[in-house]
Amino acid sequence: MTDLNGRVRFESGCRNVLTVRDERAVVTDDSALSAEAKERLADVVRLQPTKNKELQERWGMESGSEVHQYLENELKDYYYRDDNSLIRATSEAAELVDVEPGVESDDDAGGVPSVIRVPELESQVFAVVAGPDERSESVVSVLNGVRDAFDADPAVEDVREALQSLRRKGVVEVIYRTVPTFRLAVERDAVDVEVTES
Repeated sequence: MTDLNGRVRFESGCRNVLTVRDERAVVTDDSALSAEAKERLADVVRLQPTKNKELQERWGMESGSEVHQYLENELKDYYYRDDNSLIRATSEAAELVDVEPGVESDDDAGGVPSVIRVPELESQVFAVVAGPDERSESVVSVLNGVRDAFDADPAVEDVREALQSLRRKGVVEVIYRTVPTFRLAVERDAVDVEVTES
């Protein structure tokens, strides 16, 4: 169903997902994805930003062009290429497969991520926030740690968002005192942190 401007709109209770790519509306039906396609979509979400080569190795394919064909034929509504031609999943893809973007976990690690791919500020916050056996600290304390360690001056709200993002990735926990405070939920050296382009 479209509105007067030709945009797709949905009535409540509709099970389809609306994905906007290149300023055009695409209606997708998640039930059309096979189990293999959902697993591979979860890989795209976990590994993003990624390249054909990384997916080729992960999926056991012969070439990057085989990966490209698969993405276009099976997952075209759930991924896009950013300004650096890196493969990224849409937000709908992450919701569909219920995987946190940029987080890889080992099956034997009990859900603890082995690799996280994060912007530079999140990597800096991860480097300075209190360890799992230390007293948790406020956002302002973490901000001061980033300023001291990296000669950077991010906004307090950006540090708060970075902490919350790391919490969702399972590597930082929040402890509520007078104000919310944070510390690592894992040993710092148990997680490889890869910095991504923002």
